[in-house]
Amino acid sequence: MWCTSCALAVEGSLNRLDGIHEVSVHYPSATLCINGTPAATQLSVLASKVKRLGYRLSELEPVADAHARLEEESRYLTLRLMVGALFGMWAMLASLLIYVGALPSEQVELIVAWVSGAFSLPVVLFAGLPFYRAGWRTLIAKRPGMDVLISLGVFGAVIVSVVLLWRGSSEVYFDTAVMLIVLLLVGRLVETLCRHRGLKALDALALPDDNVSVWQNDTFQSLPVGEVSAGMHVELAPGELLTLDGTLEAPGWIDTASLTGESLPRYFNAGQKVYAGCRYLGVTPVVMQVSAEVGKRRLDRLCDEMRRYQAKKGELQKLADRFAAWLSPLALLLALLALPAALLFGLGWEEAFVRALSVLVVACPCAVGLAVPLASLAGSGQAMQQGIALRDPAALETLARIRSVALDKTGTLTTGSHSVLHWQARAGIDEHALQQKLSAAVAGSEHPLAHALARWSSDQRDQHPEQNPGQNPEQNIGVNESPGEGRRVRLNSGEWLTLGSANWLNRQQIVLPSQAEDPAMAFASQVMLADKAGWLATFYLTDQPVADAATSVKRLLESGYVVAMISGDRQGAVSWLGEQVGLTRDACYAQRSPEAKARLLQALPSPTLFVGDGLNDTLSLAAADVGIAPLSASEAAREGASAQLMTPGISGVVRLLGIAKRTRRIMVQNLFFSALYNTLALGLVVLMAIPPLVAVLAMAASSLTVTLNAARLAWAEPDEND
Repeated sequence: MWCTSCALAVEGSLNRLDGIHEVSVHYPSATLCINGTPAATQLSVLASKVKRLGYRLSELEPVADAHARLEEESRYLTLRLMVGALFGMWAMLASLLIYVGALPSEQVELIVAWVSGAFSLPVVLFAGLPFYRAGWRTLIAKRPGMDVLISLGVFGAVIVSVVLLWRGSSEVYFDTAVMLIVLLLVGRLVETLCRHRGLKALDALALPDDNVSVWQNDTFQSLPVGEVSAGMHVELAPGELLTLDGTLEAPGWIDTASLTGESLPRYFNAGQKVYAGCRYLGVTPVVMQVSAEVGKRRLDRLCDEMRRYQAKKGELQKLADRFAAWLSPLALLLALLALPAALLFGLGWEEAFVRALSVLVVACPCAVGLAVPLASLAGSGQAMQQGIALRDPAALETLARIRSVALDKTGTLTTGSHSVLHWQARAGIDEHALQQKLSAAVAGSEHPLAHALARWSSDQRDQHPEQNPGQNPEQNIGVNESPGEGRRVRLNSGEWLTLGSANWLNRQQIVLPSQAEDPAMAFASQVMLADKAGWLATFYLTDQPVADAATSVKRLLESGYVVAMISGDRQGAVSWLGEQVGLTRDACYAQRSPEAKARLLQALPSPTLFVGDGLNDTLSLAAADVGIAPLSASEAAREGASAQLMTPGISGVVRLLGIAKRTRRIMVQNLFFSALYNTLALGLVVLMAIPPLVAVLAMAASSLTVTLNAARLAWAEPDEND
């Protein structure tokens, strides 16, 4: 497509097909989003209809192909711009000599006028060809747009000039035709570069097409990553970048920085799922079973979803399209009326034609058509640069008007992994001995709280190495497990340890003294440890808030948002977390079912934003005006969200709201000034004489202003304070 008029022409043509309910063509990304019956939305049916207009419709192209297409467009525009600038410069110079009266006689002026026309021919016939082609296509589609106006303006300026030359007058308008084409080509080239810049934001999701080591025929063989299918086993070498999603068959350290932004690697156990884009940091090779091949990986889905949703238009874009749709026919009508009106007021044929020509030139709605989509594309690219993947760029308009922000607790405001907050032990117990016994008691357990206790015990020993000069002599040699309640462990010394909840220890006939429980820790998860002498220690564990939770909530509150935490967890844990992150008790809602969470969300001041990660959050993500899924979100939550955070924590929510406000501000600025320009310019050019060259400069200035204003957002450096 050549411009927004092309997009509107395709929309209009497809809308007339039977069985089509909704059509949206997004010009900056060259993407079609269509809704209709299965028979009507077949690619073969749509492609044949679009082909009659002179366009080509295909499946959604890969990012690399989109880059190649835009680079080809850039070369195409650059060549025509070079021709236009080279020959147009001499045409403009010849006209300038005539305008300023620098030539010695009328005969010389007439010769120079012919020279100006000669130099304008390559510009008109070659550089301006794309405008004429697009104008013809939009006429066929019965949706005449700005390219029709541009074509008529160029042809009108040339015809008027040739007639004047034939009559012996040197007051020609070849410079108007040249300037119209050259300045619009400059605008189109800048616009294409902006589109290329926005598309490059998706490069963060691209992975190299390297070979991988695949187990085949009882040996590992090197195969291109594109030939690997789900279920195959691949070997990961130390330091290798994962190019496929899969499940580890042995534990290992994984660097997730390229995918999540985490500065420290994470330890993954066997059976845990890892995603393409991470890097294996182990010292020995590890085997991974592929769960998603190329094209079906998490990054592939995210990339495709972003580009599909870019075709959806927000209210501002629909308003801009409606304005541009009636502006072009109105300009044609005014130009046709300007000619007889000028004659009725006593103007000559020459001046009447010039007045009609100025109306055509000044009415070109290119700025209106570009006002919203370029800003939206720039905002989406800026969000991706800051670690936020927008599945629905149209949500930027809603995000800029958000009044309420609701946050889930576990996995959103918290890390989703418990840690020891407080502990107390029997009088006289040696801390080092307690750590040894606890480490032996939790060894081999798969319970999340046991993992947290193991990490605490290990961390304590690492902090005090002088207390642990050798290996831990305590080892369990037998375990009696009661899943979800506790376990009894026999040590190599013959001693038995009991670990579990207070109720379970009571059922094991273990007497718990009053100091075994701390009422102030009622909000925390409680685990008790006992030995042959009875109660030994109590550990209180909580799901700790993410590192940026308190600062992010503070910034949201300072910005005037209504902030609430809605959780299905118990009241004590929710209230404690609320205090940690800076929320008042009445802003923390606990023990809410998924249905209750959605109803509560709808009662908050609208528009609402919900951030949630679990299956139980999908209803709230749908009920909110905009839903955001954090990094650790489930597949269901990601599918229901309009955006996904690609870095840990929730600071991305604050950044996204800041980006949305800037994007909408630029959208409104672009739409207001472009609409104001076209409305006022049309009125002025009808009422008073404006030289066509001045109309060209004003129209081009309007388009360039809109494009560069959007580029200002796209090229802005990420601002951590947004």
